[in-house]
Amino acid sequence: MQEPAITPELIESHGLKPDEYDMILDIIGREPSFTELGIFSAMWNEHCSYKSSKKWLRTLPTSGPQVICGPGENAGVVDIGDGQAVVFKMESHNHPSYIEPYQGAATGVGGILRDVFTMGARPIASMNALSFGEPDHPKTRQLVNGVVEGIGGYGNCFGVPCVGGEVRFHPAYNGNCLVNAFAAGLADSDKIFYSAASGVGMPVVYLGAKTGRDGVGGATMASAEFDETIEEKRPTVQVGDPFTEKRLMEATLELMQTGAVISIQDMGAAGLTCSAVEMGDKGGLGVRLDLENVPQREDNMTAYEMMLSESQERMLMVLKPELEAEARAVFEKWDLDFAIVGETIAEDRFLIVHNGEVKADLVLSKLSSTAPEYDRPWEPTPEAETLAEVPQIDPIDGLRALLASPNYAGKQWVYEQYDTMVMADSARTPGLGAGMIRVHGTDKLLAFTSDVTPRYVRANPVEGGKQAVAEAYRNLTAVGATPLASTDNLNFGNPEKPEIMGQFVGAIKGIGAACAALDMPIVSGNVSLYNETDGQGILPTPTMGAVGLLSHTDDIIGNEVREGHVALLIGETAGHLGQSALLAEVFNREDGDAPHVDLEAEKRNGDFIRANRALIKTCTDLSDGGLALAAFELAEAAGVGVQLDDAPTEKLFGEDQARYLVACNFDQVEALMIAAGQAGVAIETVGRFTGSSVRIGGAEAALDDLAGTYRESFAAAVA
Repeated sequence: MQEPAITPELIESHGLKPDEYDMILDIIGREPSFTELGIFSAMWNEHCSYKSSKKWLRTLPTSGPQVICGPGENAGVVDIGDGQAVVFKMESHNHPSYIEPYQGAATGVGGILRDVFTMGARPIASMNALSFGEPDHPKTRQLVNGVVEGIGGYGNCFGVPCVGGEVRFHPAYNGNCLVNAFAAGLADSDKIFYSAASGVGMPVVYLGAKTGRDGVGGATMASAEFDETIEEKRPTVQVGDPFTEKRLMEATLELMQTGAVISIQDMGAAGLTCSAVEMGDKGGLGVRLDLENVPQREDNMTAYEMMLSESQERMLMVLKPELEAEARAVFEKWDLDFAIVGETIAEDRFLIVHNGEVKADLVLSKLSSTAPEYDRPWEPTPEAETLAEVPQIDPIDGLRALLASPNYAGKQWVYEQYDTMVMADSARTPGLGAGMIRVHGTDKLLAFTSDVTPRYVRANPVEGGKQAVAEAYRNLTAVGATPLASTDNLNFGNPEKPEIMGQFVGAIKGIGAACAALDMPIVSGNVSLYNETDGQGILPTPTMGAVGLLSHTDDIIGNEVREGHVALLIGETAGHLGQSALLAEVFNREDGDAPHVDLEAEKRNGDFIRANRALIKTCTDLSDGGLALAAFELAEAAGVGVQLDDAPTEKLFGEDQARYLVACNFDQVEALMIAAGQAGVAIETVGRFTGSSVRIGGAEAALDDLAGTYRESFAAAVA
């Protein structure tokens, strides 16, 4: 088949700017072949090269005594003691999920699970953070249903519990939904597998499912804005098969026990190209591939298609040649393809041969390490205007407005479609704060959470970035866990616009400061840019996933409110209503500044909660909706009414940070007050849990009435 001529139009369709194409000409000293153009396009797009974000990502804290492996591998690895490690990462599948919601979301789950078990870890937990447009937008219902079905369909078949996540709605996501997938696994800390190839003349082995034409150019598509040609991009979305992935995981973990694996890499974005280049580059070696040996499920595939296909459930491995037969037997047992498709070579070359014909011959190190790196111009986000006066409202009316919004209503409709109990180690179902998984065969538990408040980040990227980390810290603390480390999924619009790049830079500064102050280093992550449609960008959405450790089941702070429990508010309340949930849902306003995050107070108050867990029966952090919504959620979960003291609107619904609502027995209140005084922590009683109604000052409603709104509003809006 004759390859197309390299024209300016072809270069542009591959996502390469004219000056980037000139760089390619300088590197190789000639015009590239069509396959070489595709390889450069795959390796140099935003999704794979981080060319707009690398400069700023380097400023993040990524190390600590608990960190075994930080960013740069398939997933991060953190020590949890006793020779064990937790392996985790969060990654986006935004563009594919908007084009084809079911498969886009399903393959997002599949890809993040592969990142974890490629490191030698068995997945034990998943989460997802989803952002959609307005509920009444014509596309929203289809997207919500397709994405949730895709996540459930893949995760449930694979057999990993979904322990938490978040769902939000805002007009800014009308043209570009966000699907951020998280997975975590367990491994022995001395049996972690890495991707750097070593040894010359070692076989490069293809493992898993066959290669097809699905997903060709997917990474390039994910590095561009959407426009009216969106339907033409449907073929760039991959198709997933969770049953094949389950077999691939079992085969991979079994193979790792044989000692045959030198290095291993998931075939994710940019497929065979990216996996081979990364393995060679990290090991300082070249790679030769013979594409006629690649298992194919379609006839007459070209070198270009094979190199850029993003067919799912595939791995690339460098193998010890003396153990080839043993390794092959493992994969044949699991009815998966095992094919030697090339070898490592001493020269710094990426040599692609198809049926004896050289299709690409490039300097391998230039594909990865010398990808363009941009210091894009950025503008700081203007200071938010002072918040205009917010009228006092009936507190029950305000609470009911929040409960009727799909943003703050119960998300049972979502998580009841996910298997949350498979593997029988889930210690808490979703919807009640951070998820928890028992570390099988031990007394330890791991806690997981995912957090960001995009409207804060838009108003004040630095404080919004801090707040995303701080809320993750509080959610882990509220169940009794010591925060260990975090993963970031940075979703923004077009970085070529200085105001969008300014949002990114500000958020990174805030995230970095908070991760350092709260000892939650970033060990893995993902950047997703160009989340725009027809020039309209999403809200800046830097999602933070975080993991915490409980050394014993006795350390869990429960979620069992009882009749007569006293409600105590931990932390300072100034009554911040700027950018608050109440402002948006009741007054249809999004003005004012984001709340200030005092990182010293966050650390002090979090340490206080964990140190006094024996006195606390239930704990939740205060975030969206403030005290009123937090108190209702505790009451609703327990089926016990709540009485809050009369207070102004700003105290009931304000979103000041570093705060927790705790419930305890009456005879424990004094001990908590004394401990708080000694620790320099603000504490006050704000009410008690009793009866069958929600009463705030003189306003009252039946708990069952409000609970009905809370439990039905989400499904009514989107199901």
